[in-house]
Amino acid sequence: MSSLQHRIDRVIRRDIQSMHAYAIQDSTGLVKLDAMENPFRLPEPLQRQLGERLGRVAINRYPVGCVADVIAALTAYVKLPAGCKLMLGNGSDELISLLAMACDLPGAKILAPLPGFVMYGMSAKLQGLGFIGVPTTASFELDEAAMLAAIETHRPAITYLAYPNNPTANLFDTGAVERIVAAVGRQDGLVVMDEAYQPFSSRTWMDKVAQHEHVLVMRTLSKFGLAGVRLGYMVGAAALIDEIDKVRPPYNISALNAEATLFALEHAAEFAAQAEVLRTERAELLRVLAELPGAQPFPSEANMILVRVPDSKRAFEGMKARGVLVKNIEGLHPLLKNCLRLTVGTPEENILMIDALKASL
Repeated sequence: MSSLQHRIDRVIRRDIQSMHAYAIQDSTGLVKLDAMENPFRLPEPLQRQLGERLGRVAINRYPVGCVADVIAALTAYVKLPAGCKLMLGNGSDELISLLAMACDLPGAKILAPLPGFVMYGMSAKLQGLGFIGVPTTASFELDEAAMLAAIETHRPAITYLAYPNNPTANLFDTGAVERIVAAVGRQDGLVVMDEAYQPFSSRTWMDKVAQHEHVLVMRTLSKFGLAGVRLGYMVGAAALIDEIDKVRPPYNISALNAEATLFALEHAAEFAAQAEVLRTERAELLRVLAELPGAQPFPSEANMILVRVPDSKRAFEGMKARGVLVKNIEGLHPLLKNCLRLTVGTPEENILMIDALKASL
């Protein structure tokens, strides 16, 4: 054994050594439709304005006032419900980690339906919490009976409900969600409604969060159109947010990220117009995929579409060979066998994607 490996074995947790890092595909030279990013750049006049503003940012100072300005701007943007408060994270990934840290009591567990966002389980493992994954039905709806039984048995500290879900893109049944929220409330746990894809969704829990003191609504500006800025936010009862905010690192949001966020919120209409285009494109993609022999698309309320094909590995490799990168996700969960996840792109990108898929089936 090398001296370095001996040192690693001595200081790095064994469970960490057995884990795999979050995989990011190389997209060089490809039409990138694998990560649910907004495909649109800012118009050139706005690019110049943003560049000028970023050039004036006091990067020699720690970000304090600018972060307060972002909180104030987001408070107005989401129409923050009375009695609630808002905190920021370096993307929603950091908020997920902070929640696990704040709730790391002895024996604490995190629960989520599967397939779901991988960071829920990863945050639990990294923090040493138990993770309970409850399979959805074959059509990716919540298995309400199984969820309620798991909540009763495990009394999770945190239950995640992605709304819409990733990677399946569907909104869970409203009644089932409400009954699960009530069940968690009776067990004195927290529910986190992860609304990462809210710009493309027909429903939200933001207008209900004030009525449920144990519910948090988490969002990110990544799907809004700022994936490169890395800014997420979470809303909940003021006293609850105050407790979670205690584990947030100081200065976790950079001054440049804060200024870019303020600029984007001032031009929210531009991003809303982009989201409208993507919703229209999503509808057209669903229509075309439904008519494509060998393809089974599932309903979507996000900027992605889950589609089952006869052989996802072959289709993925065929599309990549034709210059289009999507995500083969069948390895994430048995329910996702032969499933691809397609990001909704620009009209031109979507034509290329469909042509590549047709040729690869």
